[in-house]
Amino acid sequence: MTEIWRLDGVDLDRLDRLANRIALNLKSGDVVTLSGPLGAGKTTLARTLVGHFDQDSEVPSPTFALVQRYETPRLALSHCDFYRLDAGELDELGLDDALADGALLIEWPERAAGWLPQDRLDIVFDEAGEPDTRTLVLTGRGNWAERLHRLQAMAGFLEGTAFAEATRCYLQGDASARGYARLVLPDRQAVLMNAPRQPDGPPLRDGKPYSALVHLAEDVKPFVAVAEALRARSFSHPRFWPSTSTRDSSSLRTSATQSSRRRWRAASTKPELWGRAVDVLLALAEAPPDRTLPVDGHSPYTLPSFDAEAMLIEASLIVEWLWPAVHGQDLPQEVRAAFESLWRPHLEAAAQADPGWVLRDFHSPNLMFLPERDASGIIGLLDFQDALYGPLAYDLVSLLQDARLDVPEALERAELDRYCAARTARGGTFSSDDFRTLYATLGAQRNSKILGIFARLAQRDGKRAYLGHMPRVARYLERDLAHPALADLRDFYARAFPGADDLPPKSL
Repeated sequence: MTEIWRLDGVDLDRLDRLANRIALNLKSGDVVTLSGPLGAGKTTLARTLVGHFDQDSEVPSPTFALVQRYETPRLALSHCDFYRLDAGELDELGLDDALADGALLIEWPERAAGWLPQDRLDIVFDEAGEPDTRTLVLTGRGNWAERLHRLQAMAGFLEGTAFAEATRCYLQGDASARGYARLVLPDRQAVLMNAPRQPDGPPLRDGKPYSALVHLAEDVKPFVAVAEALRARSFSHPRFWPSTSTRDSSSLRTSATQSSRRRWRAASTKPELWGRAVDVLLALAEAPPDRTLPVDGHSPYTLPSFDAEAMLIEASLIVEWLWPAVHGQDLPQEVRAAFESLWRPHLEAAAQADPGWVLRDFHSPNLMFLPERDASGIIGLLDFQDALYGPLAYDLVSLLQDARLDVPEALERAELDRYCAARTARGGTFSSDDFRTLYATLGAQRNSKILGIFARLAQRDGKRAYLGHMPRVARYLERDLAHPALADLRDFYARAFPGADDLPPKSL
């Protein structure tokens, strides 16, 4: 499988933009080859690409050293020049080891043809054309074919916006497959989101992958639909400019301010910010979603329901991924069956209770403080593409049991009390006791899911940084299971999993 992209009339400015786009998409294990005659610009592209990872690095020609390695904050880059490579030297260079934690840029790749992996990006330089310009032919091979297609699509997408000439800076993403870059102009900024249309994992049940079973967004349509619905209800969110292609899910979204994570950390002792976020949830409870959301220029988007089956599949991640790591053996069918039989009645009741917006990831990384705004607009909402129609308690527990920040139990209790008092004062059928049971149930469900996801990220994806959050999440889970209505689940978890102080297990 290959994809070809031809670029004519490439001058130094266009070469810099190309290097920038490639740099934003490079990851460990990638190989980029650079071919063409002497003086065609191969080393210029390599130097420019390295510069986009580390502007302070001086990039000499590695001709005599053969390999020059750069340790950058994101990943290691090895710049290889095989023009003077002698027979037998290739095996001594440790290229396989270099790919384990970094990417390779290889000039004169034909001298290492027997080693080159099938998955790679080949770039061929041709000096034909106008003076001081080059023709470049990029060929994506193997898994680079789709990636190169997306690079080309994003380049065309940006050309139609005000950010075509913007400086692009890599942004650290989340646990998903989406990629991000900050686009900077003198008078404005935006974020470019690369969201490939794809399911999350192989088919699990009824021929459906995990993403379909639990109703996760698989393209950008939910981003746009939910954003417009929130805007119509006066909530703050990024403005989207989506790609119109059904194959290419790219979008621009404006960035109102820098990440406010440090502000949220400070707020653990200054509860005003948490109170503002709870006020937004109270406002959302008063502005329920329509089940069908319009999308300009496209068919409407149907907001999925957070049904008991989806909740159960999410919660089951803890037995599918953490249980084997703890016990050192495959998950027995009888353990899975016991887990599901205990959870099902709790989740069937939760799925029918107190419905409204479930933005699903309503926690500090996705909330931006916008002090220049007032009322419900003071908190900017991010990552709402997986929104559902379901129990309102879910987002409150997402906020007050934040997986990435320690929320003091006293602060959690105070804001839960305030939320219940405000809903009670509004009248209607709201029951504080029922809501607290729902809150504990959904907290236990969500924290079970998160512990399973963190174990999966470590084992399947090599993202081990999330393991540091496990003890915190386990402590929240213990709070939830302490509710009298969850006594049967509490007994199962006590037998099946270690306490918070013993997580993560050494096998992860």
